[in-house]
Amino acid sequence: MVIGMRILTGLQPSGKLHIGNYFGAMEPAIRLQQKGNAYYFIANYHAMTSLHDGAALRENTRELAIDFLACGLDPEKAVIFRQSDVPEVNELAWILSTVCPMGLLERCHSYKDKVAKGISANHALFAYPVLMAADILLYDSQLVPVGKDQKQHLEVTRDLAVKINEALGEGILTIPEVLIKEETAIVPGLDGQKMSKSYNNTIPVFGEEKPLRKLIMKIVSDSTPVEEPKNIENSTILALFRLFADDVAYEEMVNSFQAGGFGYGHYKQQLWEAYWAHFSTMRQRREEILADPSYVDEVLRHGSEKARATASVVLDRIRRATGLS
Repeated sequence: MVIGMRILTGLQPSGKLHIGNYFGAMEPAIRLQQKGNAYYFIANYHAMTSLHDGAALRENTRELAIDFLACGLDPEKAVIFRQSDVPEVNELAWILSTVCPMGLLERCHSYKDKVAKGISANHALFAYPVLMAADILLYDSQLVPVGKDQKQHLEVTRDLAVKINEALGEGILTIPEVLIKEETAIVPGLDGQKMSKSYNNTIPVFGEEKPLRKLIMKIVSDSTPVEEPKNIENSTILALFRLFADDVAYEEMVNSFQAGGFGYGHYKQQLWEAYWAHFSTMRQRREEILADPSYVDEVLRHGSEKARATASVVLDRIRRATGLS
């Protein structure tokens, strides 16, 4: 990784921040603010593919900004902004659409998976990868940390950047690299499937203690008797505990699974304690931020100004190349 390179990632405000978001994208992205020129956006346009309640979208967007700051984003080191505060992204999405083959979108697994899960099919959901490409390319992003499930969309982004460069001139758009944290690329949800707001199987990062503990105790497990050894393969409890525990604690739980003698409730309690302790400092920081609402407004305003300044340079370059200006 080149120190000072442009890094970009975004999260949808379609619901409460969950640990899949945190470990898959937010935590590695925040770590990277120490190593590069980081841009983090709240993808409220993308959230509209499934969320059509204006008040909820507004509240979720603000809550996600607070979560980013509570989890360690430093506005002195990174730019955080609302996607909708940079309207240039929609113009670039249209330009990219003019070179995007239909087959490229038809092959995207995410659209098929979401429709199969009962999510309403619409143009925005289908064209999601083009807007995502615009999000990335508009800032000359060089490195994009994402969850493993977004790898295909990054490939679409790279394909579209190559097509624009071939049509308009080499170097018009920067071709980004993808960064996937393999060990936490796919975080299982309460039911063992990939954790997703769309599947209603998430564990929030923040919330009240009792409801969250109750949620973790609902993690799906099999009917193995207390005294019998437990299967360690594809165990949701073990996979989640691995995110919070050190190597010694994790191996102890694995060995205990294999030895038998404890029920799943015992291990869910251990998971709960590790989870609750992990986010304790962030919970305290979040309370401090909530006590000063103007701080969040100022951070977002300043971030949007910086983002638009960068975006306008890139879009002006593309507009000149296309003949739009």
